[in-house]
Amino acid sequence: MTRGARLVAALTAGAAVVAALAPQAAHAHGIVQRTSLPIPEWLFGWAAAIVLVVSFVGLALLWPSPRLQDPPWLPLPGGRALGSRVVEFVCGAIGVALLAIVIYAGYEGGGSALDNLAPTFILIDVWVGLVFASVLFGDVFRAFSPWRAIRLPGIRRYPERWGRWPATLALLGFTWVELVSGWGEVPGDLTTAAVVYTVYTLAMQAVFGTEAWTRGGEAFAVYFNLFSRLSVWETRDRLVGLRPPLGGLPRLDVVPGTVAFVAVMIGTVTFDGFSQGQIWNDVSTSLTDALDGIFGLDTAPKVVATLGLLLGVAVVGGFYRLGIDGASSVGGEVDAAELRRSFVHTLVPIAMVYVAAHYLTFLLFEGQATFYLASDPLGRGWDLFGTANRAIDYTYLSQNATWYLQVAFVVAGHVAALTLAHDRALALYRDARPAVRSQYWMLAVMVGFTSLALWLLAQATA
Repeated sequence: MTRGARLVAALTAGAAVVAALAPQAAHAHGIVQRTSLPIPEWLFGWAAAIVLVVSFVGLALLWPSPRLQDPPWLPLPGGRALGSRVVEFVCGAIGVALLAIVIYAGYEGGGSALDNLAPTFILIDVWVGLVFASVLFGDVFRAFSPWRAIRLPGIRRYPERWGRWPATLALLGFTWVELVSGWGEVPGDLTTAAVVYTVYTLAMQAVFGTEAWTRGGEAFAVYFNLFSRLSVWETRDRLVGLRPPLGGLPRLDVVPGTVAFVAVMIGTVTFDGFSQGQIWNDVSTSLTDALDGIFGLDTAPKVVATLGLLLGVAVVGGFYRLGIDGASSVGGEVDAAELRRSFVHTLVPIAMVYVAAHYLTFLLFEGQATFYLASDPLGRGWDLFGTANRAIDYTYLSQNATWYLQVAFVVAGHVAALTLAHDRALALYRDARPAVRSQYWMLAVMVGFTSLALWLLAQATA
C-alpha cells in the first residue's frame, strides 16, 4: 500500500470512529445524559472530519507563506500602567492572600469537599477556570501567582539541561493527586498537598531564583503560560499589547522536557475521560482483583489508576511521535527529533479543547459552589457576601447546548492546530510542496485526536 493510500485509509477510519462514537451521550463532569438532538447524531462525527480535511485543503491553497512565526504586536494605550510593578505587586499580594485563605479554610473548615472552600478553589476555580482565563486574558497566573510574588534571587544557576522536566514531573504529580489519590475528597489532605508544594516551590526558588524556577520548574506557571499563548494579550518589557490569535505559540522556546510536558497535559485528560467509561471500569476491576493480593484492597485500585494515567500519557506521546516520524519521511533535511521540537506547540490548542470539552460543565455547574463557599468558607454559618444560600443552577445550560459546545471546541481547536502546523511547515521547509506533503501526516494526527476526543466524551456515559 502506498503512503497516500495509507493516509486515505487512516482518515477514513478516523472519520468512521468519530461517526460511530458521536451518537452516544457526552457529559465530561456532571451531565449524565442528553435528550434527542434535532439532527442525526452521526453527522457530528463526519462533519468534524470533513471540517478538518476542508481546512487542510484551504490552508494549502490560501496560506502560501508563514504568517505567525514573527507576528505583529501593538502596544495598548495604558499598557505601561497595566504592566507596571505596582500592578504586579498588588496582583501578587492578592495571590498570596488567596493561598493563605484557602489553606486556612482547608484545615479549619473541615467537612466534605462540597462544604469546604479549598477543594472547590483548587480543583475548579484554579485548575479549570484559569485555563479559560488564560486564553481570554493572557498570562493571568503569572500576575497572581502566590509563589512568584515572593521574589528570591537564588544562589545557583538553573541547569539548562533540566528545561521543563521539573515542571513536567510536578504536573504529573498534581494530576495524580487529582485523579488517583482521592485526596480531593478530603479537604485536609488536599490542603496538605498544597502546603507541601508551596514549601517545595519556595525552596527551589531560594536555590535557583524565582524567575528561573517559574520558567522551567513551577508546573502551574508553565501550564497556564502555554495556554496564555493562545491569547491576543502579550506583555513585552512591562508593556501590555495585542498580537494575533495563536501568535504566541510559534515563539515557544522548546527546551528539554517541553514535548513531555505537553504529552502530560493531553494524556492526563485523556485518562480522566477514559476512566469514566465502562471499558475502563471492566479493565480496572479485573486488574484490581489480580493485584489485590499483592498491594491490598485499598492500594490496588490506586496502583491500577496510576498505571492507567501513565499509559494515557504514553499513548498521546506515542501518537504524536508516529505522526512526526511520518512527516519526516517526506524528504528534506529536517530530522524527526527537530520536527518533534518544531511542531510541539501545535498540540497546545488540542490540550486546550480537551480541557474545555471535558471540564466545561464541571466549571459552569460545580464551580457555582464558589459563591456560597466564599460567604461561609469555614462552614460556620456565616454569610459574608450575602451568597451563602445560593444554590447551584443546573438549568441555565441545556444538555444539548453542552454537547454542541463540546463538539465546537474540539473541532475549532484541531483546526487551530492544523493552522499552526501548516504555518510552521512553511517556515521550516521553505518550499510549499514538501511543507504540504509533511502535513498529510499532521492531518492524520488531528483527525485521530478529534476521534479520540469525541470518543472520550462518549465514554463518560457509555
